Amino acid sequence: MRQPNVLLVNCRAATMSGPEPYGLIEDAAVALTPDGILWAGAADEIPAATAAFPHHDLGGRLVTPALIDCHTHLVHGGDRAGEFEMRLKGASYEEIARAGGGIVSTVRATRAASEEELIAAALPRIDALIAEGVSTVEIKSGYGLDIETELTMLRAARRLAALRPIEVVTSFLGAHAVPPEYRNRADAYLDEVCLPTLKAAHAEGLVDAVDGFCEGIAFTPAQITKVFDAAKALGLPVKLHAEQLSNLGSAALAARYGALSADHLEYLDDAGVVAMKKAGTVAVILPGAFYTLRETQSPPVGLLRTHGVPMAVATDLNPGTSPMNSLLLAMNMACTLFRMTPDEALAGTTRNAARALGLSDRGMIAPGFRADLAVWDVAHPAELSYRIGFNALHQRIIGGWL
Repeated sequence: MRQPNVLLVNCRAATMSGPEPYGLIEDAAVALTPDGILWAGAADEIPAATAAFPHHDLGGRLVTPALIDCHTHLVHGGDRAGEFEMRLKGASYEEIARAGGGIVSTVRATRAASEEELIAAALPRIDALIAEGVSTVEIKSGYGLDIETELTMLRAARRLAALRPIEVVTSFLGAHAVPPEYRNRADAYLDEVCLPTLKAAHAEGLVDAVDGFCEGIAFTPAQITKVFDAAKALGLPVKLHAEQLSNLGSAALAARYGALSADHLEYLDDAGVVAMKKAGTVAVILPGAFYTLRETQSPPVGLLRTHGVPMAVATDLNPGTSPMNSLLLAMNMACTLFRMTPDEALAGTTRNAARALGLSDRGMIAPGFRADLAVWDVAHPAELSYRIGFNALHQRIIGGWL
């Protein structure tokens, strides 16, 4: 059945386009067709061609672009509640990792799970995001660290999009950690497992982008360069977990490859900011990990703002360092912990989140964009970042379907 044309009326629209905060139109109308958004603007300027569309009254509610979670590790086995207790007793992230916990503990649980089990565990997580108005979610591999399990993770991620009304973007994160069987042999792991798996995943159509973790407990800039060179040879865009625990110059490295995004960035310096601006690389701010790890060094939001680097906000949903399943909470944390503005937080989960995934067809309410929208029971868009533990979603519109 073909989706009908419809005109949304009696609403306030945070279009996230234009010079005004939120791109806010107080008395708005939005014309939707099967091909996307045809027109959006003030209600007293509705074009004659769309005025005849069947009207859908939103009762004065706020409409925004549907939200986008541009950094998650949503598919995984097991949990790490025990490590949560360890951290509360004083153990650091690095101490836990070096003791066999951290990412490696999730690797064990993920390897032991079947594809069906991974999907069953992931569905409640993705349902929680959908319930908050999310239309697009990025999901990384990186908890298999062997050929079979990495491919299983990516297949599971792809299947989630067939089981739920949400678009899934996949990132290959084979360079996430060195598995126990390759301890102290990171280069051998890259050559024998990571890069062959990337090629196999690409051949199977399972990869949209390539990610890595550049850190003292993970991979060096030289090793990430090897991964990025392989991605470039396959025509895949890259992104990077960068400057989370220390400054290795990895944001600048990502920028040299024209990375879609550099993520975390607590230890980002001026040179990295300048490089990201020049390359058009999005800064993905992840307050959940900062909060969970009880970090004290914040990402340089003011510096990013001064240089005009676009900032996205995401959950970083993962079992260890950010077991946070709420993008609305991530928005609140970005404002409260890092002093982002509510306008920046909403742009970070719409317009800039789309950019961080290389998607130019969503994230704004504008002609030619996808008709993926969220309707909220709030008076002002700032409320989406202001409230804690409250979901004001009234309706999610995907592909123009009401």
